[in-house]
Amino acid sequence: MSQEPPEKMMFQLSLRRRGISDQAVLRTMEEVPREAFVTVTDRSYAYRDSALGIACGQTISQPFVVAYMTEQLQLRKNHRVLEIGTGSGYQAAVLSRLCGHVFTIERYRTLADSARARLEKLGYHNIEVMFGDGFDIPAGAGDFDRIIVTAAMEKIPDSLLQRLEPGGVLIAPVGPHQGTQTLVRVTRSDGGFDSKDLVDVRFVPALPGIAREL
Repeated sequence: MSQEPPEKMMFQLSLRRRGISDQAVLRTMEEVPREAFVTVTDRSYAYRDSALGIACGQTISQPFVVAYMTEQLQLRKNHRVLEIGTGSGYQAAVLSRLCGHVFTIERYRTLADSARARLEKLGYHNIEVMFGDGFDIPAGAGDFDRIIVTAAMEKIPDSLLQRLEPGGVLIAPVGPHQGTQTLVRVTRSDGGFDSKDLVDVRFVPALPGIAREL
């Protein structure tokens, strides 16, 4: 019988110790192969609870932050989810196991193309990867039950909040691009938008427009 490598066992234990309790999220974090989403040179570090560098000067978030943001979304199988900041595709892969469809947008063509190929190869078929501007979501994409932003926004644009379905939830790191941000959870209610500050985090900046080729 095959045995889990020690670092992956510690990875699962660490998530539980840090307060991740949703069993579906824990199971998904166990099943999605994080080592497939990091650089070849970082594969031995894939299950450490730390962010790792990827192409285009971007990062793959630490596992706890991925699990925490996912848990806060309270996903259901019928949900349509928008992700801003595809990166290597890891967060999208985690989301895809817990919802109906993921529409993820990435401003770096290199990252969008490689994430699309990686996700297809790994069999994540309910994810649509788009190369584009996360501050300018195409009208044809429709509205979403959940929105997750995986880069720091100085302020959540009203145009993004308006893409939430009634009862929808958005989670994003909000604050200065240089320094610490606060993870904010916004729920759309009949009376407007209810916001709750969660935990302090550090993300790379969310920038408007499409990136120049690197």
